[in-house]
Amino acid sequence: MESPFVYYRQVTGKNFLGHKEECAVLGNILQQGEHAAIYAPPKSGKSSLIQQTLMKTRMAGFQFSVGEFNLINIREGVKFLLRYGSTVLRSVAVSPGEYAELIKTYLDGTHFVFDSKDYQESDAIISTNWDLDDADMEAILSLPFRICRDKRLNLILIMDEFQNILLCDEGEKICAVLGNCMEKFSDRENDSPGRCSLVFCGSMVNAMEGIFRHKNWFYRYTTIVSIDTPEEKEIIEYIHRGFMLSGKEIDRALLHGVCELFRRNMWYINHFVAICDSLSRGYIVESMLMEALRTIISIHEPRFFAMVEDLTFYQISLLKALMEGNTRFSGIEIIQKYNLSSSANVKRLKEALLKKEIIYYKDKDTPLIADPLFEYWLKKYYFV
Repeated sequence: MESPFVYYRQVTGKNFLGHKEECAVLGNILQQGEHAAIYAPPKSGKSSLIQQTLMKTRMAGFQFSVGEFNLINIREGVKFLLRYGSTVLRSVAVSPGEYAELIKTYLDGTHFVFDSKDYQESDAIISTNWDLDDADMEAILSLPFRICRDKRLNLILIMDEFQNILLCDEGEKICAVLGNCMEKFSDRENDSPGRCSLVFCGSMVNAMEGIFRHKNWFYRYTTIVSIDTPEEKEIIEYIHRGFMLSGKEIDRALLHGVCELFRRNMWYINHFVAICDSLSRGYIVESMLMEALRTIISIHEPRFFAMVEDLTFYQISLLKALMEGNTRFSGIEIIQKYNLSSSANVKRLKEALLKKEIIYYKDKDTPLIADPLFEYWLKKYYFV
């Protein structure tokens, strides 16, 4: 019997927990043809939120196509532009002839072409016949907006791990041009019902913050959709119900600690209780929870080792100060206690940990360790 606790894929429908308000906000944005940015630490439920919203939006009668691609392996501006354009064309056409016709219509005069040989050999919809220039960049980035306007289509284009755009050679320029395209097509030209909505998704919170709050590329045309965690009561009832489906029972009081340890992160919680489910045949007791905790730590420990190996002595010292409840690190007592050298060094250490995405600020004054299990591992296994 398949476990009721799903952590290895996106979840929608009955397995989707919480985020009702976020779904309503994102659904309204998409139906209005506007743009959204969604970012939170890894495995916070971003993709599930998007897929649940798309399902609800379809059920509400809104007609649209979806294009989605991931920037995780993109390090070149040209590669991003080709993947962006190809995703758009795959979303609105289905055959080589249609691809070629759209490229001829919308990218004529650019250095983008449809090469039948490339398509047959590598499934490449768009190829280049020369080095790209500024006009090429504008043409490809405006492509979905122009197609949607002319063909009266609604397209939702999802770009996952978007923060990687800044790793590309022309990343900042691409952002600036894309922002200009969003501005140019923000009004409903000729009252056309066709709109393209961009959804920027990312798991590197600090990098995405830099793009969407500290730069001026998209701020006027993009709504940031914050993700909150489900309520503890809802999580406990969900877990209890899941165990009952397989004929098992657990004391609800034990689940309070589970929610607290994983900071109500549903990916970790589902993974953890799925292990508990596999360990028991009836009543789940505290000793089984501890065995499951040791199991999940053993799975993730190599990653945690790699994370601390990448940190300097001073960065680890600042983490220790944070682990022990300190949030203000520049006071002389804290600097001396944790051997942080100076207030100027503290500033550099915070910037380094933010850049490594080890910590982030949930509000302006409270730094948090991004990964709740990493935080527990540091406390119980590393700082001992």
